[in-house]
Amino acid sequence: MRTLQLAGTQVPIIGQGTWQMGENPSRHKEEVSALRLGIDLGMTLIDTAEMYAEGGAEQVVGEAISGQRDKVFLVSKVYPHNASHKGVPLACERSLRRLKTDHIDLYLLHWRGQYPLEETVEAFERLRESGKIGRWGVSNFDVDDLQELAAPTCATNQVLYNLEERGIEFDLLPWCQQNTMPIMAYCPIGQGGKMLANATLKQVAARHGVTPAQVSLAWLLRQETVIAIPKAVRPEHVQLNAQAAQLKLDARDLEALDQAFQAPQRKQRLAMV
Repeated sequence: MRTLQLAGTQVPIIGQGTWQMGENPSRHKEEVSALRLGIDLGMTLIDTAEMYAEGGAEQVVGEAISGQRDKVFLVSKVYPHNASHKGVPLACERSLRRLKTDHIDLYLLHWRGQYPLEETVEAFERLRESGKIGRWGVSNFDVDDLQELAAPTCATNQVLYNLEERGIEFDLLPWCQQNTMPIMAYCPIGQGGKMLANATLKQVAARHGVTPAQVSLAWLLRQETVIAIPKAVRPEHVQLNAQAAQLKLDARDLEALDQAFQAPQRKQRLAMV
């Protein structure tokens, strides 16, 4: 699988998301198995957050990476209401316990909250200096947020980005590219299946003998600075996600998708889920 540099490390362009994992105890084993299968298939970047199932997703991840922590690039996120001088280290320690590890490779501010960015960054830097985290970044930040942050040590911006939600292409994506900041695309295949039912998307998928979800991932990954983090639990979906890294869309495909899902012509409010 192709890789790109994130936080000083080569990571796969398709990782594994964990939103909504850890919510149903009856699915725990299935979720752990899915993440382990993904690791075996090369999707060794795993993204989680203390918000997901209030720590439940981190517990799933902790079990999945047990015995193979050295294979995994681990990303987690701190709640904005925990993003203070005192709150950040305490939240990180709780995440470390749930993840059953001594360090998080990349620690993100989930979205902006009440605390000044300088305070959060200072707390992140203390964690980095102590070895609790490798690098830090942000999530759900628009251009003005990143400009205010003004921190060259910010490793990434994780945002909602897919065929239906292309707003970042007007200004945020170009800004990140110009500043050598990789984008992590969450919900890369949309939500609820509506996007995947689009007729044009299905036609492109049929031409290649793949699924609409795989086309959606390939469309994102045509850009060298984007990492997709789809969530999958069923083994067949995990395998299809990994295989999408090999799919190459041609000019005809891209033109058809541009017609069906048009690029933004003006600044849009940053979409969030």
